[in-house]
Amino acid sequence: MASSRSARRTLRRRMAIGVLVVAALLAAIFVARARWPERSDRAGSDAAIARALGELQTGNPSAAVAAAHEAVLADPAHGLAHAVLARTLLALDDGVGAAAALDRAAKAGFDMRRVAQLRAHASYLQGDAEAALAEVGRSHPRYAVYADRIRALALADQGDTDRARALLDAATAARPGDWAGWVALARFRQDIGDEGGAIAASERAIAADRRQVDTLRLRGEMVRSQFGPVAALPWFEQAAARDPRHFGALIAYAATLGDIGRTREMLATVRRAEAVRPGDPQALYLQAVLAARAGRFALAESVVQRLGGAGESMPGVLLLKGVVDIKAGRLEQAIATLRSLIDRQPRNFTARRLLAAALARSDASRAAIDALRPVIERSDADSYALVTAARAFERIGERDPAAGLLDRAAVPARGGSGAFVGGTNLSAALASARRARGAAGPTIAYVRAMVRSGDLEGALAEARALAGRYPGLPAAHIAIGDVAMLARQPTPAAQAFARAASLRFDEPAMLRLVEAQDAAGQRGEAANTLALFVSQHPGNLAALRLSAAWQLAGGEPGSAIDSFAAIRAVAGNRDAAVLLGSATAHLAIGETDRALEFARDAYALQPQNPMVADAYGEALRASGDRQGAVQLLRKAAAIAPGHPGIAAHLTQAIAELRAS
Repeated sequence: MASSRSARRTLRRRMAIGVLVVAALLAAIFVARARWPERSDRAGSDAAIARALGELQTGNPSAAVAAAHEAVLADPAHGLAHAVLARTLLALDDGVGAAAALDRAAKAGFDMRRVAQLRAHASYLQGDAEAALAEVGRSHPRYAVYADRIRALALADQGDTDRARALLDAATAARPGDWAGWVALARFRQDIGDEGGAIAASERAIAADRRQVDTLRLRGEMVRSQFGPVAALPWFEQAAARDPRHFGALIAYAATLGDIGRTREMLATVRRAEAVRPGDPQALYLQAVLAARAGRFALAESVVQRLGGAGESMPGVLLLKGVVDIKAGRLEQAIATLRSLIDRQPRNFTARRLLAAALARSDASRAAIDALRPVIERSDADSYALVTAARAFERIGERDPAAGLLDRAAVPARGGSGAFVGGTNLSAALASARRARGAAGPTIAYVRAMVRSGDLEGALAEARALAGRYPGLPAAHIAIGDVAMLARQPTPAAQAFARAASLRFDEPAMLRLVEAQDAAGQRGEAANTLALFVSQHPGNLAALRLSAAWQLAGGEPGSAIDSFAAIRAVAGNRDAAVLLGSATAHLAIGETDRALEFARDAYALQPQNPMVADAYGEALRASGDRQGAVQLLRKAAAIAPGHPGIAAHLTQAIAELRAS
């Protein structure tokens, strides 16, 4: 019996152990199944990996990421699948996702010595240049091309531009067919201001492989800055077609569509981008801009609110917030936002105009004048800024400066672009330039200081030396042109501005070049420059204003009407100078009713402006209201008694009234 009980105890013990073993096995199976799918398809995973690498090769990183995800799902224990997923995510600049994929590759037993360059790239994209340099030092020689590129980018991030430049130059010279190397070199050159070098590198990137979305997008950006958005659009179209889910390509395409006024297509493209990255600040910002342009400020505000804190780092968002707050009557919020933006960008004149408007509505007239002072001190100040400042002077009882500003505002044309505003004293600028060993920024500040001290000859020599060191830097050629214009040498100034415009054809370069060409007696060339810029930037207000004024003065009222209409479509009907020009142009072609309408609107805005009163009087005279014409022309003559044109109009109107 005793032996029988012992046997039963032993049996129960064995059964209990067996149950525990089975339970442990079941638990292990459960955990394994929770971690991995029921079937591990290594062959399917390898096939998906091949597709992913093929999509990368042909320039569609989004499709490559999708294929790499398939590879991971087919066999989650396949370390290579995770490593390839990391590689594809890096092609989309997703450093966080790539780092996570590499961690999973390590857990799956993948040899991480093969992907040190990928870890370095992921660290760089996450802003950790030190970790990137540490990782890249462990990369296999087989991946030296990739590793050198990341090493150079990390060094540049740390401020070691000389070593970064040397690495990238050597890499592209040794491997001219490596498109990614040319893209990295172009981005580097762009960051240090070498526009000419960036343009050349972008051309080499396209020559190396024009299938890649990165080379197409880069070339589009270079063409946009060098020539304009219209010329750049086909490049962005190709990039978006190559990878229809590439967020960066879609955003660049959408912004360019907006620049040329194709707003419906812009909205459709922005929505495609947001579908790729829901809630991304760039996509939301562009939607808010579209809403504001359409006058739907409540919608713009709701979109901006979705940005949250992400928008605080974007100057465009701050500007938009200022506009929305002003429209909603939240003046204190608008003032705080716009002051924050101006602290970051003191030469953001649009922000200054908005801030002045908000301050003026808050009865802070002196603060409004201070905000606008850097704008109105320039000869190319726009009429809105001039009138806003004039009204502020009137409110504090200073009539003389108000009258002078209103006189300037009455003229549709604008003056020169105004070189070398602000800066430090000569000795401080010289010391800074010497410490920087002739670097561009401090040297340009030194040139400005020399100009203010009256040493134009020395400033010109310093600017030319800078351009010799940095031939691809537009600012160097701009500096030469600015000093030459101050020295009354418009021909060499025009040559310098033309070189700057060949590198970056933006508004400041265009205005300077047109002014210099006109001063040098090259009116035809100046007109061609202006027409080319308008063709590339159809919504640019400065170019449209100048074009309209030239057309009006040159006896082309029909063309001027079109230009003024384009200005009003962008800026609205609150600019008296534009309304005055529109009235004059319509009157010149005999459209009296339209001329009278525009003149009446201009007079409602600026009844004390002699040129506006004169135009209104002339429109009334043409419509047959001679009595009203004489009254307005007498008022204009009283405000501006020495103006020969107004006097002649008044004399003619009086004669016609007496004869009637």
